[in-house]
Amino acid sequence: MHISKKMGRSRSRSRSSSRQRHKGKHKKRRTRSRSGSRSTLKESCRPSRHSRNRSRSRERKRNRHERKRSTSSSSSSDDDLIIRAKRREEEEKKVELERQRLQKQKELEERLIEEEVARRVEELVAKRVEEELERRKDEIEAEVRRRVEEAKRIMEKQMLEELERQREAELEARRHKEDEERKKREALEQIMEENNRKIEEAQKKLAEEQLKLVEEQRRMLEEKQRMEDDDRRRNKREQEVILNKKNARPKVSFSLGK
Repeated sequence: MHISKKMGRSRSRSRSSSRQRHKGKHKKRRTRSRSGSRSTLKESCRPSRHSRNRSRSRERKRNRHERKRSTSSSSSSDDDLIIRAKRREEEEKKVELERQRLQKQKELEERLIEEEVARRVEELVAKRVEEELERRKDEIEAEVRRRVEEAKRIMEKQMLEELERQREAELEARRHKEDEERKKREALEQIMEENNRKIEEAQKKLAEEQLKLVEEQRRMLEEKQRMEDDDRRRNKREQEVILNKKNARPKVSFSLGK
């Protein structure tokens, strides 16, 4: 703030000095122009032609000189304007830089203040917490023990419930397994009964076939025996016929005389 006040004073002084110089230049120009105009009026009042010619030539010279002076004064005034504009621009830049510097300094100070306030608040809160913990130490320990016991009871209850669920699951699995085994056993017994029935039927059929085979063999043996008996009887009859024929033939005796 002190630097900005100094800069404001220096700017006001420089502006006032430049204005005074500018006013002095304008006053000199006015006095010169007035003196020139007075001299021309005096010369114009002279009655001679030569003097009028000289006054005209002087007037032309004076006009040329005035034009030169006006052009030089206009160029000098333009230079002054450019210089003043440059100075004003430089001063504005300085003011802007100073403003930015002050703004940054202000922001830095505010940030430092905020950090310091936050640090002190944090220290104060930590101290208050420590004091509160120390004051309520016994109460906190009792609360911690109570919560630990409560957590233990909850865990034991959860463990018992979990064991009960596992036992129920094992019983259910055992019942399911027994049902499966019973169903398998019943299915196996049914298969065995069906197989036994099929075996009995096969054995019965085989026995019937064997009986038929035995009957067929017996019938064939009987037929063979009958045929053999028939053959024996036929052979016997044939032999008897032959014997009967032999016995029925007459005896022929031949005697030879001596």
